[in-house]
Amino acid sequence: MSGNADGGVQGVLALGDPAERARMWELPDRRVVMIVSTLAGLAFVAALTTILSSMDARRLAVLLLDYPSKHFPYPFTIQNFMHVLFFIGIGELFVRWRVAERELRFTKRKYLPEDDETVLQFADLGPIRRQVAKAFDGEHGFLPSLIDLSVLQFQSSRSVDQTASVMNHALELIAHRVELRYGLVRFIAWLVPTIGFIGTVYGLGAALYEAGASTEINVQETAKALGVGFDCTMVALMQSAVLVFLMHFAQEKEELSVNLSGTYCLRHLINRLYTGRPAE
Repeated sequence: MSGNADGGVQGVLALGDPAERARMWELPDRRVVMIVSTLAGLAFVAALTTILSSMDARRLAVLLLDYPSKHFPYPFTIQNFMHVLFFIGIGELFVRWRVAERELRFTKRKYLPEDDETVLQFADLGPIRRQVAKAFDGEHGFLPSLIDLSVLQFQSSRSVDQTASVMNHALELIAHRVELRYGLVRFIAWLVPTIGFIGTVYGLGAALYEAGASTEINVQETAKALGVGFDCTMVALMQSAVLVFLMHFAQEKEELSVNLSGTYCLRHLINRLYTGRPAE
């Protein structure tokens, strides 16, 4: 755990290098983005607190920040905690969007012949595999990894059917891997409204307790406490809706890159493989 944290901190410090910034934009590090997103969430809370307090916008301050809080030591309020979680979710979606953009660019690099006449013989596959060898790793590079795996399978079996079968299995594994990558965002999209409901229940309980403990019921104060409780749920539902909306577009783009990679590999590699002897 400490190694991951150290790597994330070093990544944040390295952002001062222009080359490192360009690389991070091309393929962001999830640990670095999570640290930056957390800091951005804290900065958002601080800026919003300063702006709303200076504008004397009490209703907005109570709605968005629970400021000044009656039940929690400010800034440790439920709304502020939800803001930080929301920014972490946005950062994770940013990573997924950039990865999807990068995967889509692989389909335009013309790794394979795309005309209607070229047939790939056994001797043609070595240079193709060397071309894609360094373009993928264990997590990224859907199309180069499919080409590499398909070429390797054909070189070992000389069977187009087996090569197509291996490629299909690899596509299923990639699609499953993409699905798993959205686990954290789905959890945050579930956690934010859950915390909002907890804040509402806490606010209701606190208001009823205070009303029961006092000999004289202050209707105005009780109504304010109830309002703050419902504010938690409203803010949480809005944040969850934004996260789910953005997650839909990011996942759609990443799944599109998987489908296009499979189609490209099938059309320009599998369907061009020639198993016969070369003409003399």
